[in-house]
Amino acid sequence: MKLKQRPEDFSVKESYRFDEDPDGTHRVYLMDKQKLSTFDAVGRIAKKFGLKPGSISYCGLKDKQGRTEQLIAVDGFDVDMQDPDLRLKFLGRIAEPLTAANTTSNRFAVTVRQLREQEMQDVTMAVAEVGRLGVVNYFDNQRFGSLKHGQGFIAKDLLKGDFEAALKNYMAVPSTLDLSDDAKVKAFWAANWGDWSQHCPYDTANKKYGRVLNVLRKQPRNFVDAFLQIDSQYRAMQLFTYQSYLWNESARRLLQLVLPRESLFVMPYQAGSLLHHRDAPHELLSWMRHTTVPLVGPTTTFTDRRVEEAVNWALGKDKLTLAQLVVKDAPRLLYFKHEERPLLIQPQKLVVGRASKDEINRGFLKVNVAFTLPPGSYATLTVKRLFHFGVEQLEKEAAERPVRKDPLELLTDPRMNKGARPPEKARHPNAAPEVRTPRVGFRDRQKLRKEARAAARASQPRK
Repeated sequence: MKLKQRPEDFSVKESYRFDEDPDGTHRVYLMDKQKLSTFDAVGRIAKKFGLKPGSISYCGLKDKQGRTEQLIAVDGFDVDMQDPDLRLKFLGRIAEPLTAANTTSNRFAVTVRQLREQEMQDVTMAVAEVGRLGVVNYFDNQRFGSLKHGQGFIAKDLLKGDFEAALKNYMAVPSTLDLSDDAKVKAFWAANWGDWSQHCPYDTANKKYGRVLNVLRKQPRNFVDAFLQIDSQYRAMQLFTYQSYLWNESARRLLQLVLPRESLFVMPYQAGSLLHHRDAPHELLSWMRHTTVPLVGPTTTFTDRRVEEAVNWALGKDKLTLAQLVVKDAPRLLYFKHEERPLLIQPQKLVVGRASKDEINRGFLKVNVAFTLPPGSYATLTVKRLFHFGVEQLEKEAAERPVRKDPLELLTDPRMNKGARPPEKARHPNAAPEVRTPRVGFRDRQKLRKEARAAARASQPRK
């Protein structure tokens, strides 16, 4: 199974509501974008019209891979953009910025490719299962881009009080998957970390990291204030990313607590593995449909013992408690906000079309799937649940990405530099070549830890 091989393979249309106010200062637009994340699209609009940070509000984040429609609101300014990949349509005015409450649902249309005849027979049963059982409301890979690009969970650095590590992961960890100028900037600062007198030769540095560098050039060790110069929406997203991981771990554990092993199956994803149910007794299923699992914060409380046990288990894996979910050096600007999230979602108006020949993958089939989900739920997870028998291969291909390069290599990579000569200091021409070993994946690390603990127990003398 393959998803998003073409932009038109994945589309989403946001259903919305807002109270129009002719005197409102916020102009509401329907934004139609393609192959752009919500952050990228909003950033482009802000840059073109010279808007201040925070001038553009939106209801939620939409996938980069595909074509999506969503609302945005611009405070105090009329804008117009009709680019091939980014178009705006004026809808009216409102008095307050947009929030998630302005979205009622999202309608998805997805083309699933590289299917075999047997898989098309299996999907009929999977559709019936989803209709009866629903889908666990996990966060999918899109939420964990910082893991995909090698930055890890920046929120963990913040909880430890290590703002230098958090800042370094933000601006000095280049991704081998990114061939843009921003990756070159990150490679430059990875090679020159701590020497703030250096000036990066790429324009992106001054625009994106200028405020951070201004603080560090005046106070080289003031990493707290430097980190707080980062866009507030990005900072909030880093905390939410870690909350999302904890939610996934809590929901996975909850399924283990209430269902037998034979009723569950494993689905790998960016941050580890998820569990889905293929069956459940009627009474238990009714409980699951009405149960919420919290996005945790220090004020989180529980009304269900099983949910509390699952959440404490997820926190315990990272040696945390609810009370420790506080960024002590900036508690008012960086905080974990409690929010309840349904354990299950029920896709509505689910339609699976007829299979046809896949024109991209010769010898395979493709099929169109359409359904509606509530705000904040992931269409890709619903599709993977429907075609779970082909997900293992999909995730295997996604995991086979290049080993992260040394920052100095990235600066001299011909794909990254179109004729630009990097600074002499950054190149280190006399440095000995570095011997690198492949990165060990999450699941392999877990296996190695388990084997090490078993070996340690075996070596202890018996009493």
